[in-house]
Amino acid sequence: MHLSSFLTVSSLAVGSLAWPRYAVDNDGLTVQTSSGLIHGIKDSQYPNVRQFLGIPFAQPPTGALRFEPPQPLPVSASKKVVNNTKLPPSCMQYLNTESPGVYLNQINEFGLQGKNGTGDISEDCLTLSIWTPTSNNSCQSNGLLPVEIWIYGGGFSTGGQDVPYQIPIQWVQRAQDHLVVSLNYRVNIFGFPNAAGLSDQNVGLLDQRAAVEWVRDNIVRFGGDPSRMLLWGQSAGSISVDYYNYAYPKDPIVSGFSMDSGTAFSVIQSVDTQHSNFTFVASQLGCANSSSPAEELTCVRKLPASTIEDFVKSYQINGTAPSISFLPIADNKTVFSNYTERALAGLQANLPAIIGTNAQDGVPFAPYSPNGPNATLAQLALLTTFFCPATESIRLRQQTNLPTYRYVYSGNFSNIAPSGWLGAYHSSELPMLFGTYDNFRGVGPALEGETSRAMQDAWVAFTSGGMSGIESSGWQEYEMLGESTVRDFGDGVAVKDTDLKYLENLCDGSQPNYSA
Repeated sequence: MHLSSFLTVSSLAVGSLAWPRYAVDNDGLTVQTSSGLIHGIKDSQYPNVRQFLGIPFAQPPTGALRFEPPQPLPVSASKKVVNNTKLPPSCMQYLNTESPGVYLNQINEFGLQGKNGTGDISEDCLTLSIWTPTSNNSCQSNGLLPVEIWIYGGGFSTGGQDVPYQIPIQWVQRAQDHLVVSLNYRVNIFGFPNAAGLSDQNVGLLDQRAAVEWVRDNIVRFGGDPSRMLLWGQSAGSISVDYYNYAYPKDPIVSGFSMDSGTAFSVIQSVDTQHSNFTFVASQLGCANSSSPAEELTCVRKLPASTIEDFVKSYQINGTAPSISFLPIADNKTVFSNYTERALAGLQANLPAIIGTNAQDGVPFAPYSPNGPNATLAQLALLTTFFCPATESIRLRQQTNLPTYRYVYSGNFSNIAPSGWLGAYHSSELPMLFGTYDNFRGVGPALEGETSRAMQDAWVAFTSGGMSGIESSGWQEYEMLGESTVRDFGDGVAVKDTDLKYLENLCDGSQPNYSA
């Protein structure tokens, strides 16, 4: 079933049930949804937050559904009971523990469960979790709160809901003025199989769309406002948000976007138009005699998920030739081959967006040294993968009158960056937004908390009130490259305005200007 069918069935399921507007019990911990009767929990440390963990939003992508687009839950699912007391497993993946790097040797809190290795995973992983306040500080007449929908990064190869720095309970506990939804999507070969026998290759991106549709149809029952939803991601999650922006220009569902360190011009894509990587894996796992692409798929679907993942892990870590990778590929449905052309044709969602980068985004992507990377290579990584793609995306948005708010995160706090040379490294803004900055390596200075609150409040203001909401915080629209209306967080003060002329002049389109 294609995604349009998913939408139709989901909408019918919602329409067929006479659900109450909010939770169905007095303590707010039992909510009827299209996925069943959801029992939430409270943590005594954060008593003003209701947590609803591991809610299925699609059928398990197992067996014959492996590598297929997400399939809708049957209507009968609404009669089931979902009673999870901990965050769900993440989708099939592995963490490379053989190659030294920032996230392995310096900071583990961006990995699943904070482990220095692969965390809890399962092929049955299409779930989402919701954090919502027990009280409601909404001033809106409908009493509903804005919703942040979070898409994790991880190079389209790793990531999940149970990442210590990315759990929003402390943010919701402090503010009591919004909901956060965190979703799982398939990664690596399971999310981007690129198999000749498939009509849809980027099923991980379709997972994200299915999750957004589920939130649209169900979030009101948790006190969330489906007309005020921000689709927000970081790194590969940020790229995903921009892919979504281009894929659904007429039906974005959400009311705005936030892109942290990544846009559609950040080229993390497969070029394997011959589907050779999938066929190679199939041949190595006993499916070499398949007579057709369909038979090849059938053969691989019969294998245990762990067998497939373990082979991909060992092969990729060993660096054996030929190399294999499983990433989004241009299909001109969910990922497009020419984003400049598409932008100039007006084929982006007509919604405002926050787009930003971190001052030292490139540090983790230069060759690792415990004393810090080569500064030139770190700067090149910043420009190539993050800053110049963001600049080009913003330029095209300005040219086509799409409101954009640009930021740079500059904070360098020792509990987030234990080595000073890390600076505002890639992902380091996330503990500030999620409010988890003090959870590891001690309590930071007052400036850290002030910066965190400034960022959190700006994101919620944007979700709640759109352009007028974010501008009420003093953050002005970025109408022309070079303006001094870039919001700078954490550089000596919690927030100030600056310009990024110097770095913008180092970009030639979405790539660095090597002659500059």
